[in-house]
Parts: sequence; C-alpha cells; structure tokens
Amino acid sequence: MKIVVCVKQVPDTASERKLSPADKTLDRASVEGVINELDEYAIEEGLRLAEAHGGEVTILSMGPDKASESIRKALSMGADKGVHLVDDALHGSDAVATSYALAKVLQTLEFDLVIFGSESTDARTSVVPAMVAERLGLPQLTYANKVEITGGGIKIQRQTEYGHDVVEAGLPAVVSVVEKINEPRYPTFKGIMAAKKKPVQTLGCAEVGIEADKVGLGAAWSVVEDFADRPPRQQGTIVTDEGDGGVKLAEFLAAQKFI
Repeated sequence: MKIVVCVKQVPDTASERKLSPADKTLDRASVEGVINELDEYAIEEGLRLAEAHGGEVTILSMGPDKASESIRKALSMGADKGVHLVDDALHGSDAVATSYALAKVLQTLEFDLVIFGSESTDARTSVVPAMVAERLGLPQLTYANKVEITGGGIKIQRQTEYGHDVVEAGLPAVVSVVEKINEPRYPTFKGIMAAKKKPVQTLGCAEVGIEADKVGLGAAWSVVEDFADRPPRQQGTIVTDEGDGGVKLAEFLAAQKFI
C-alpha cells in the first residue's frame, strides 16, 4: 500500500504570530516553524496503516526551504521518503491555490491513500483535503476518528456532533483525520539518525506543471485588506460593593453587551 501524508509547517502556536506589513501575509520567518499538530496524527495513522498492511509512507509538504525540517521530523517518526514542493511563486497561496498545487504534485506520485490532518493551526479552514479530492476526482472521507482498510476499499468513522457516521469508499481516496484517532509516536534516536539518509525530492512549480498565475498572492481568492496589532491589555475594572455591587456589575455587563 502506498500512502502519501500531506504535512504543513506552521508557526509555533506558543509564539507570537504576526502578519508582514509588506504583503499582509503570515510572517513565517520571524517565528519557529513546527509540524502542524493535526498533521502529526495523520503521519501516525499513515505509519500504522503501512505497518498493518505493508507498503510505504511518503511525506508531501509545500512551503519554503525551512519546511524541509518538518519533512525530516516526519521521516524520523518512520516515514520512508519525502517530497518538498518549494518555489517563490507559491508565496501567499490561499487554500484554493494550495489545493491546486498539491493536486498537481500528487498526480506525479503513485498512491492508494492520501491522508491530511483535518485543519492547520495557522489557517483553520479545513477545506484543503476536500478541495484536493475534488481536483483529483477521488472520494473524500473527512474528519475520521477511525480508519480501516477493507479489501480494496476503505471505511472510516466520521466524527460528528452526535457521535459518528460510517463512510465507505473504494481506493484510491483522500482522508482527513482528527486528533482523537491516535497518539502520535515520538521520534527515537535511531529514527532521527535514519531520517538523515532517507530521500527527499525537491520540486519546483514548472517540474509538476503548476501554472505560476494560478498560485501565489496574486491568484488568491481571499486576501487580507488591512490589519492592526492587538492593543495592549487594559487594567481590569474593579467594582466595590457598597450595597449596590449587583447593580454595578449588571451595568458593567450591559455596557460590554454581555447582557
């Protein structure tokens, strides 16, 4: 079984994230980049399926040069090889352009299953897996909290507000997983050393047929018109209870439009 796991490098959520004044895109250079947390669950699920059914796991990532660090970490977890789509023309791509670029790369790879995390911590759109599936003309099975390979097909439990739905499809297919599906493994020292020797293919837009005018900030369907830094936190309001504390509290809540 050939499995491709799509991984995104995102700014560390523990750091202060900012937009660049130059083009109003996320300033990735000023903060440490890490694997998107939900993508680690996707990596783990890919590894478990490969271990159970045989095969290999390829990590696919689209991003600047430093995204190679996240690919190497995924390889140290146990993945077999990596593919890195890196090109200055991709800067500023929105979800629509990202799905187009990833689909073009996937069309050059052999796979039975493509796995995504359900969303990224820097955008939280949750739409890229579905868009990629549509572009590839493949079934999409989203928000999976359990995945089973059944003969030549796949069955998942799709997480819902009321429990779960059971969704089945043939292979190849595209799946996105939620954090309840498993517990990602930690890279071992042996895995870290082995990752240094695993192959990572670097591709540019032209090599996979990506048209430059369909990606990047200029082709984005959604843009940031303006932004401002969050104002510093103001000192809290102290209410002194002199027999009318309840009234004062109600007035404050009403002024803040809480009631």
